[in-house]
Parts: sequence; C-alpha cells; structure tokens
Amino acid sequence: MDKKQESLSLWTIIGLIAAVAAVVASVTTAMIIIKKKEKEKEDRELQEYLDYSIQ
Repeated sequence: MDKKQESLSLWTIIGLIAAVAAVVASVTTAMIIIKKKEKEKEDRELQEYLDYSIQ
C-alpha cells in the first residue's frame, strides 16, 4: 500500500468510528427523552391519584 491509500484507509476507519459514535449518542438521547416522558406521566398520574384519594 502506498501512503495515499494508507491515509485514506485511516480516515475511513476514523469516519466509521465517528459515525457509530454519533448513532450511539442519538439512540442514547432518544432513550433518555422517552424515559423522562414516562417518568413525568407516572408522576402526573400519582399526583392525580393522591389528589383524588384525599377528597
């Protein structure tokens, strides 16, 4: 392999690693947002239950 091909393959590997990291970060962010929304819904339902149980 000459220098140009070695450099190209190195940048290809770096690009693939960066792409995988971006996908993982996106999936993680989506999961965190979904969990947060679920927790907010559970908190709201609990608050409604407590409000009605006091009456």
